[in-house]
Amino acid sequence: MRVVLTIAGSDSGAGAGIQADLKTFAARGVYGVCAITSVTAQNTLGVQGAWDLPPEAVGAQLDSLFADFEIAAAKTGMLANAAIVRTVAEFLRPHTVPHLVVDPVMRAKSGDALLAPEAQRAVVEELFPLASIVTPNVPEAEALLGERIVSLEEMREAAARLAELGARAVLLKGGHMAGEAADILYYQGRLHEFEGPRLPVKNTHGTGCTLSAAIAAELAKGLGMVDACRRAKEYLTAALAQGLPVGHGIGPFDHFVWGAGKYFEEEKAQPEGAAPV
Repeated sequence: MRVVLTIAGSDSGAGAGIQADLKTFAARGVYGVCAITSVTAQNTLGVQGAWDLPPEAVGAQLDSLFADFEIAAAKTGMLANAAIVRTVAEFLRPHTVPHLVVDPVMRAKSGDALLAPEAQRAVVEELFPLASIVTPNVPEAEALLGERIVSLEEMREAAARLAELGARAVLLKGGHMAGEAADILYYQGRLHEFEGPRLPVKNTHGTGCTLSAAIAAELAKGLGMVDACRRAKEYLTAALAQGLPVGHGIGPFDHFVWGAGKYFEEEKAQPEGAAPV
């Protein structure tokens, strides 16, 4: 079974972060392992506190995991500060993984900051060049590029400019835009658009974490970049349609809407066009 690593923060409410990533990995049929960067006191109402781990603790977790597991893909989420970003990058450079998904998490759904301002530049300089794909939302792309993005055409242009920062592919997520929920993938000099309905739901906590984790899982299972992004978006759309009635704020959704994941060998045996699992 393929092993996929998440390097991210812990969400005590289990809607985002490490917890969402591990649920996504299980749902998509890979074995998830984790290196925790920060512990948050968090629920559906917001983030009440965050305590970043020492960089050496993050490095020790990575040492332990790579000493035992063959990592087929990895993703990063909340990295908290520049020292942790650099620790992760310094570790990953010699320990090359086949696929690295970088989700430049800056804020929680509630608006609470999850990445120190000085760490934003470190993410671009240290991790983007190692990334197979980066997955910013529109506000994150605006922060990285220093400009406003207000239309689909500007999203297309921004995705291409973000790729110039070093990543091999960019998936610019359009969930914050008006109209249909279109995501733009810039890959190998071409643009691909993934459209989806804008669902009238309030339980959207953990969407970014879940999408990037799903992409990492699909890449680990052998899908190409375009198909991995398409399958991940289809999975997220289905999960969002099934909100979970827990908490009093922006709640989570059903990561197991397609059921428990199966091994890739079983998925591969399905005829083209078969219902997703």
